[in-house]
Amino acid sequence: MMDHDQRDGKIPDGSYRYVRPESREVLYRDARVESAQDVTQMPRCYTPPQKEERERKEKKSRSDPPQAGFLAKAVCLCLACAVLGGTVGSGITVALLQNRQTESAETEQPLQSKHDAAEDTSPTRQTGTVIYTAQPDNELPLPDLYDMACEQVVGITTEVTRQNFWGMLSSSAVVGSGFVLSSDGYILTNYHVIEAADLHDYEVTVMRHDGTAYTASIVGSRPDNDIAVLQIQAEGLSAAQIGNSDAIRVGEAIHAVGNPMGELEFTMTNGAVSALDRVVTTSESIAPINMFQIDAAVNSGNSGGPVYNDAGEVIGVVTAKYSKSGVEGLGFAIPINDAVEIANDLIAHEDAGKAYLGVQPKTMSASAALYYNTIPGAYVSYVEEGSAAEAAGIQAGDVICKIGSIDINSAENLQTALRGFHAGDTVEIVVYRGKELSLSVTLDEKPEAEPVETELGGLQEDDSLSAYVYPNAANW
Repeated sequence: MMDHDQRDGKIPDGSYRYVRPESREVLYRDARVESAQDVTQMPRCYTPPQKEERERKEKKSRSDPPQAGFLAKAVCLCLACAVLGGTVGSGITVALLQNRQTESAETEQPLQSKHDAAEDTSPTRQTGTVIYTAQPDNELPLPDLYDMACEQVVGITTEVTRQNFWGMLSSSAVVGSGFVLSSDGYILTNYHVIEAADLHDYEVTVMRHDGTAYTASIVGSRPDNDIAVLQIQAEGLSAAQIGNSDAIRVGEAIHAVGNPMGELEFTMTNGAVSALDRVVTTSESIAPINMFQIDAAVNSGNSGGPVYNDAGEVIGVVTAKYSKSGVEGLGFAIPINDAVEIANDLIAHEDAGKAYLGVQPKTMSASAALYYNTIPGAYVSYVEEGSAAEAAGIQAGDVICKIGSIDINSAENLQTALRGFHAGDTVEIVVYRGKELSLSVTLDEKPEAEPVETELGGLQEDDSLSAYVYPNAANW
């Protein structure tokens, strides 16, 4: 019985036969070969025997008549000569062509062998109309990649000291990862890894794989992109090789190296790129950040660590994990092209001081804004005399709702946004004063605060220490 594919003309082996086998229609026929001896040549016309005999006798009585047999023989002789000449000529031509091909093969054979013996380093090769992309031949075995990563990845720790409700001091550690950007000690990490140190001037410690520890300085940060650059006093470090995150594809193998839980130092987990262009908002970032998704296991402490490709190039910075209960394999990384661009800018402005606006803001919540007939943002309760804010025309009672391209909806947002700028930067600040006004502000350099002794009794564990330790810390 013939299956459905056969009825449609398609045979399971992939070929095609009769479209309609039940039809008697002949779709093709082999060429019919007939022997020349079997071909009977019909006369051009019919002549009665009596007339044929009479005409033959009359022709014979004429002088030197040409015989029909003689003409036939002459024609056959000419044809035989033509066939013989053609055969001889063809043989000579074939012999000449074979001789020429043999000479050409002897001449080209060494080049062909040399090409075959040489390694094909071209990125693509074309066969017909199908183009095959050659895979890069620089993939590292995973043990070698791990050994290389251990020379580039660092652990980052910030010791945070707090006073609890009973007035007793307690210490805890904020831990994360980072990696070496340059041999002279620049380290790239996430901003949220060093946020406590940046806000409260805690000490940041960087530890290498061999156990060597360094006290790091914060070169600069971009909180809205969750990127920070540190520097340690070291030379001859093994810098990471930066890849091209614009070229990554879903399904590409990746390898994350970092310090999960802050205790399992220099752990490597493997996976693949799960998706591109994920817009992710973290608790530390002001605005959504473009990231790519990975399924390699990442945990607290992996933040700031590198994501490698098979060639040992860093293509991303581990930043976030979806931590909802029951969800696994959802990690996110900042593309390295974005991270390095920010890092270069921070290093270039390393000598510039921290930006200072000179206002004391308070959060104007949505409900409060509705009550006071204004908009949510950072309410300016005080403007410092001689500050950048005063020079730009910002007044007490204004509500700052935007700085640069960043929307401001609280006093904390304003503080975080200012950390993304440098002293001397000119930025557009939008304030609401019955209507929105756009003011151009050239930021000052943040003054160094002098620590003072003060009573900390009753300070809650989650409260910020800055307002108590530094009198002017609330002014930004």
